[in-house]
Amino acid sequence: MTIDANQIKALLDEQLPDCDITVQGEGAKFQVFAVGDTFSGLNPVKRQQKIYQILNPHIASGAIHAVSMRLMTLAERAAQL
Repeated sequence: MTIDANQIKALLDEQLPDCDITVQGEGAKFQVFAVGDTFSGLNPVKRQQKIYQILNPHIASGAIHAVSMRLMTLAERAAQL
């Protein structure tokens, strides 16, 4: 079973509709960049767990081998601009 960046983005968009999500990568290695207030009040580990919860079936199947993440709130992103 294989999965591509567009399919991962669709999965994340469905579960996190209020986030602005970008997914890059190929093979089984992907980078997820997500911005949304769903991450407010969550430490970095809890933010990653939110993403892993959605992607776990594909990680378990081997379709996704590695995921790096950059997850932030709207205010955190605005502070960087």
